Amino acid sequence: MPTYSYKGRTQAGEVVNGAIDAPTPEAVAEQLFSKGFIPIKIEPGEKLKSSSEGIQLFDRIRPEDLIVFSRQLATLVTSGISFLRSLDTLSEQTKSKRLRKIIEAIRKDIEGGHSFSDALSKFPAVFSPLYVSMVKVGEEGGVLDDILDRLASLLEHEATTKARIKAATRYPVIVLVSIAIAFVILTTFVVPKFAAMYAASKVTLPLPTRILIFINKSIRAYWPFIAVAVAGIIFAIRGYTKTPSGRWNLDKLKLRTPIIGPVVEKTVMSRFARIFSTLYRSGIPMLHTLDVVSGTLGNVIIARAVEVIKESVREGKGLSQPMAGTMVFPPMVTQMVAVGEETGALDDMLTKVSDYYDREVEYAIKNLSTTLEPVLLFLLAGVILFLALGMFLPIWDMIHVMKR
Repeated sequence: MPTYSYKGRTQAGEVVNGAIDAPTPEAVAEQLFSKGFIPIKIEPGEKLKSSSEGIQLFDRIRPEDLIVFSRQLATLVTSGISFLRSLDTLSEQTKSKRLRKIIEAIRKDIEGGHSFSDALSKFPAVFSPLYVSMVKVGEEGGVLDDILDRLASLLEHEATTKARIKAATRYPVIVLVSIAIAFVILTTFVVPKFAAMYAASKVTLPLPTRILIFINKSIRAYWPFIAVAVAGIIFAIRGYTKTPSGRWNLDKLKLRTPIIGPVVEKTVMSRFARIFSTLYRSGIPMLHTLDVVSGTLGNVIIARAVEVIKESVREGKGLSQPMAGTMVFPPMVTQMVAVGEETGALDDMLTKVSDYYDREVEYAIKNLSTTLEPVLLFLLAGVILFLALGMFLPIWDMIHVMKR
C-alpha cells in the first residue's frame, strides 16, 4: 500500500505534518477528517521500510497496544528513566512491528528537537487528537506520567465498552447469518427437486411454493446480475454514508432505531462526559476541549450540538443553557453540568454522569440479547413457516387429489 505525506491543520489552527499508508489520496483525506484534521496538502511520500512488508500489512495497532504503551511509558517516566531510553525500552518490548516503527520514528523526531506531542501528531491514524492534546498538556505542565495514566484509563474504558457491545451483538449476528445461509441453500438445492416433482402433477401450486420456485429460477438464471446489484447497493450505501448528509442520516437512524438507539445514545453520552471530564481536569482550555470532544464522539448529530455549545461558550455563555437548547442532551446531563458550573466542580459532576451512563450502558448491553431474542425467534419462525408451507402444501394437495 502506498504512503502519502500530508500537511493539515487542526480545528484549533495548528499545522501538523506526517505520513499515512492508504490506497488513494482520498482515503488519506478521509482518515484526516475522521481525526479532526483539515487536509492542506497530500502527496506521495516515502514508504517506511520494513523487513517484513507482508506481515506489516496485517499488523494493525490494537487499542490494547496503545493501552500497554501508555501504561508502560507512564511507569518509565515516573521511575526517572530518560525519555529516549524509555522509548527504546518500549520499542524492544512491543510485539507490534508497526508500532515499533512508529516509536522509532517518534524517537528520531524528539532527537531532532521536536516535542513528544508534535511527534505523535504525525501519526493521526494511531494517536487521536484527544491523545495528542492531553500529551501536550502533560508536557507543558510537567505531569506527563499522570496524563499518560489517564489516557490509558480512558482507552481501557473505550475498549471495554466496545468489547461488551460486540459480545452482546454476536448472537444476533450469528442467527441472522445462519438464517440467510439456510434460506439460500434451501432455495438453491432443495426447492428444485420439489419443483420437478410438482411439475409432473396437475395440482395448482399455492402462493408460497410459486414464490420459492420464482426465487430459485431467478437465482439460477440471473445470479451474476443479482451479485453485481447487491455489491452495487452495498458500495452505494457505503459511499452515501461517507457524505455529510449520509453520515447525518445514518447517525439519526442509529439513535431512533428501537432497542439499539437507547444503547447508542447512552454510550455516546458516557463518552462525552468521560472525555470532557478528563480533558477539563487535565487543564485543557474549554474551547479546545469542546473541539476535541466533538471529534471523538462518533455521532455527527451530537457532535454538531457540541459545536453549537462551543459557539455559545465563545460568546461568554455557560454550558448548561446551550446544552439544554440543543434538545440533544438528556435533562440529567444538563442539570448536572449546571450544578458543576455553580459549584466549580464541573469535572466531578461530569465524572458522575459518565459513571451513571456506564452503569446504564452495562445494563442495556446485558439485556440486549434478551430483548432481541423474541424478534429473532419471530423472524426465524416466519422463515421456517414460509419454507415449510412452500414445500409441503403441494404435497398435501396432491394427497387430496389422489384420494378422490
